[in-house]
Amino acid sequence: MTNLEKKAELSDFLNDRYLLFTIEGSYYGLPLAMALEILTVQSITKLPRVADYVKGIINLRGKVIPVLDVRKKLGIPERPYDDANCIIVIEIRDVHVGLIVDMVSEVATVPADRVIPPPKTIGENSNFISSVSQLDNKIVLNLDCERFFANDFEIAVS
Repeated sequence: MTNLEKKAELSDFLNDRYLLFTIEGSYYGLPLAMALEILTVQSITKLPRVADYVKGIINLRGKVIPVLDVRKKLGIPERPYDDANCIIVIEIRDVHVGLIVDMVSEVATVPADRVIPPPKTIGENSNFISSVSQLDNKIVLNLDCERFFANDFEIAVS
């Protein structure tokens, strides 16, 4: 098997898998292929004059990574961090970003027939939601990470 074939096979494997996390008891998902690692919440260096959901930066093995609180970005009131909180490090178009979430739940395979477009009635956050998945007894809002962070990192949204 060539390297190109291996990459295609890995891409197919990851394509229908999502990393699920919770915010205020609601489930959210992001494509597993975007997730680089999951960290415990650690010391974050605060930055002056940034949006309130930008918590600051961390040093991850010599790389400086901005950290955002997904709760605050979604307009949900902040709460003190505890042992369940995690930082999910993701990559969006070669930019590494840390996302503070309430709790990482699981990695789930989401069959295509369980994914539907988001309802148009879910409000201003709907442009951040790429789709809705129905898994077991859970409704999962799948984030469109590029749109969610486009203004923060000047990521071109196509």
